[in-house]
Amino acid sequence: MARIILITGGCRSGKSRFALEKANSVGNTKFFLATCPRIDSEMDERIQRHQQERIGWNTIEEELELSPVFDSIPSESVVLVDCLSLWINNLMFEANKKSLNLTQDQIKDVCLNLGKHILDSKMENVFLVTNEVGMGLVPENKEGRLYRDLLGICNQIFASIANEVYFLVSGIPIRIKSSPKINL
Repeated sequence: MARIILITGGCRSGKSRFALEKANSVGNTKFFLATCPRIDSEMDERIQRHQQERIGWNTIEEELELSPVFDSIPSESVVLVDCLSLWINNLMFEANKKSLNLTQDQIKDVCLNLGKHILDSKMENVFLVTNEVGMGLVPENKEGRLYRDLLGICNQIFASIANEVYFLVSGIPIRIKSSPKINL
């Protein structure tokens, strides 16, 4: 059963760097599961810069279907998913392209399914990076509020099953949970 470490915080708080450092300190074979879509040249440059920081990592780019990726990764590997925030964004974007709206119940089901898939996997450690978006102002538009709500649900689910949860502020990690995980 995988050990799950959730790392959260605001944008540019140092979450990814911290997750990479923690993941580099454990295990052998490492897989980086990137959820960021390639949308423009600036994003391509960011992706390339981040890839250069991950020497020795196997990178898998998947924007939507995260559960099947865990089936293709060798057991006892270390996996870093960066990030759940973009994953939720991507799911909303795909639904909008089909003129659909994701509901809180649908996101809950998708997150619970991924969480169960991770827990049932033979991974050694799974690091999950996500943004904390619930500490700011209420978004001015409906879609922004929906995103905040859906990501909040996602974050709560993964925090509940994680062995450890870290919150980063200005590059400083604060451990906010260290306990056995809850099985789904």
